[in-house]
Amino acid sequence: MAKVKTVFYCQNCGAQSPKWVGHCTSCNSWNTFVEEVVQQEKEPRGHLHFIAAAEKKAWPVQEVEIAEVQRILSGDEELDRVLGGGIVPGSLVLIGGEPGIGKSTLMLQLALHVKDKKVLYVSGEESGQQLRMRAERIGLENKECYIFTETDTHDIFKQAKELSPDILIIDSIQTLQTATIESSAGSVSQIRECASEFQKYCKQTGVPVFLIGHITKDGSIAGPKVLEHMVDTVLQFEGDRNHNFRILRGIKNRFGPASELGIYEMHSTGLAEVKNPSDVLLSHSQEDVSGVSIAVTLEGMRPMLIEVQSLVSSAAYGTPQRSATGFDLRRLNMLLAVLEKRCGFRLGVKDVFLNMAGGIRVEDPASDLAVVVAVLSSSEDIPCNKKYCFSAEVGLSGEIRPVSRIEQRIGEAEKLGFEHMVISKYNTKSLDASRFGIKLHYVANIEDVFRLLFG
Repeated sequence: MAKVKTVFYCQNCGAQSPKWVGHCTSCNSWNTFVEEVVQQEKEPRGHLHFIAAAEKKAWPVQEVEIAEVQRILSGDEELDRVLGGGIVPGSLVLIGGEPGIGKSTLMLQLALHVKDKKVLYVSGEESGQQLRMRAERIGLENKECYIFTETDTHDIFKQAKELSPDILIIDSIQTLQTATIESSAGSVSQIRECASEFQKYCKQTGVPVFLIGHITKDGSIAGPKVLEHMVDTVLQFEGDRNHNFRILRGIKNRFGPASELGIYEMHSTGLAEVKNPSDVLLSHSQEDVSGVSIAVTLEGMRPMLIEVQSLVSSAAYGTPQRSATGFDLRRLNMLLAVLEKRCGFRLGVKDVFLNMAGGIRVEDPASDLAVVVAVLSSSEDIPCNKKYCFSAEVGLSGEIRPVSRIEQRIGEAEKLGFEHMVISKYNTKSLDASRFGIKLHYVANIEDVFRLLFG
């Protein structure tokens, strides 16, 4: 009987070792090595050759022909925006997200939405009856959408060859298994090998492939990190379970901007596109409440106005608390330190709570000024004028720094009916204020902002 050969793989980066080690020298993570059985290929991989191989030859870069790529419109404007204008033929797209966040619903809606295209939806997690029930709940029909429940890649490629789909969706990559590797589904070697086979398939046939991936408890996509390097596009589907909003965020995109954002709202009939997120994320309350300000942010190419809520109170238990929802806690601590050191506001003995309304996570530094205004408004218990919005970055010396694409931000604020907007005075270069009906206020430091708003 042949001796079984085992290799230890790092679950984080995919590095291998002949024996177990506690510390991975490639990614510096601890206790990530797992043992897997390695076996030589049982059968030739000829089933992966879908078209005749072209003659391999090196060409000068000037002589390489450029073919115009016609993107496939999915019928979902939010998804098309995040992908850079549509689905690129021959692209490999990885979508990750928490369990139950709506990844399968999003992909099934794609399969039912796209027009005049044959879609093969492969599920290794659900039965055909379950998918049919979900399709009926969504309320969409597409005669060109085919369901195939299988986890063996050989059978999937065989079915794809017979059906010749225009789009292939895999749910999920962690459930698949290839016969060339003798290890359990979801292991590092299985995920890497299956992803490699689908990468070869989509590049040879020109069929775009969507891979649904699970995530770990720290929010990263499960499996080796090389999986994200192999694919062309990585999308993160995220959201707060206590809110109906879901965000499709581009992490990596070889065919468009990698910072685009798509927003959906979860209903009983599926995911609905949010055409105007600013109108949804802003409060329509008529009462003047302290600790509330409006930030004009930019996610990819889309400007959004988000309500920033803050609560500052005396520390009840001696040690001040710092809590931020939808905002980087370390950046909040930095802004509080700037207010204490540079501006003289005594916030070190107070609890500070910050929340971005609607469950949206904001990463744009242009929201700094709105956060500072909300904190000061709550600390002094003076409401901020609802006609004002803010878009600027705050530096460590307390200066108000400029932000990019300011004209696009101003246009969005004016469209939503705001009358005043506070920006950095250093944004005046190449800015034609006469084009806008909104009144612009230019500030250089936090003291200027405080005098403007609170006297």
